[in-house]
Amino acid sequence: MKKKYVVQLTDAERQELLDCINTGKKEAYKIRNAHILLKSDVNGPGWTDKQIAEAYECNDRTVGKVRKRFVEGGFSRVLFRAKREHPPSPHKLDGEAEARLIALSCSEPPEGAAKWTLRLLASELVRLEIVNKISPETVRQTLKKTH
Repeated sequence: MKKKYVVQLTDAERQELLDCINTGKKEAYKIRNAHILLKSDVNGPGWTDKQIAEAYECNDRTVGKVRKRFVEGGFSRVLFRAKREHPPSPHKLDGEAEARLIALSCSEPPEGAAKWTLRLLASELVRLEIVNKISPETVRQTLKKTH
């Protein structure tokens, strides 16, 4: 079967990949990707995906993805991880809400409960309209952070 993404390295690219491998100070994924590109180069050894996968103990789909990233995105896309397109979700509790949560957890528990549980605290924060919704895990992490 003919490969859709064919790797053809220039001399400068080949030398940079060799430098990446030989320094030994790079992340493991960079070294593995450099090996994959060197072995899949049609002007070099031209190994099959299966041979490369067996030699470097990875999946042959990984080899195909590395070749695809190189052909579509260039050299830097293979050796450097992409930045996140979307940042992680913002914190549910700001400083004021955290202070209210701590004050609530130090207060007397509701009638019928011996102590505040994470679920009770989460439902109370929603009832008091401090937040729209919140999970008990977020409450736990907030309380742990503040001791």
